[in-house]
Amino acid sequence: MSDGGAVAAPDGRLRCPWGLATDDYLVYHDTEWGRPVHGDDALFERLCLEAFQSGLSWLTILRRRETFRTAFAGFRIAEVAKFTGTDRERLLADPGIIRNKAKVDATLANAKVLAGWRAGELDELIWSYAPDPAGRPAPRGLGDVPAITPESTALAKELKKRSIRFVGPTTAYALMQACGLVDDHLAQCVARGGAAAGRGPASPAG
Repeated sequence: MSDGGAVAAPDGRLRCPWGLATDDYLVYHDTEWGRPVHGDDALFERLCLEAFQSGLSWLTILRRRETFRTAFAGFRIAEVAKFTGTDRERLLADPGIIRNKAKVDATLANAKVLAGWRAGELDELIWSYAPDPAGRPAPRGLGDVPAITPESTALAKELKKRSIRFVGPTTAYALMQACGLVDDHLAQCVARGGAAAGRGPASPAG
């Protein structure tokens, strides 16, 4: 494990080291991370959760995801865009989510912006920044996995240009990894290949 390469899990199959840290991570690693996600609302949810994760462990967000979904009306853009000041106060008092004013405000503001986009526009925009997989060799170890890329930097810049807040290059790349725009499972990881490995695309609901 010292080289950051794939590690054998209790079932004997090799996986990315981070996927073995907890049972929650193992399920997420095997069934969601790196698998294609489409749909405006589904991508809005990932965009929001990656922003809330900034500065925190993803496990913190993962374990609160259902509470987040309840608090934010299932991350349905049209519904969140209607949230009022009363909703904001409710969110900031909800111990089941991350009560960060800047992140809450960014989520509400982003929903209002996205509600004005045409159907499918967010999906098309995000996926337009997916790099050619042929130009990305499979990472052999964790040290081969970048934190940002030219594509994530460009995506973050375009989202900011369109008034989407709290999405920098690092958050944008985490989104790209989580939603299958890139496959950063290690070369020997059993989960590499996502849908191609026979598990199918991730559900819009996560």
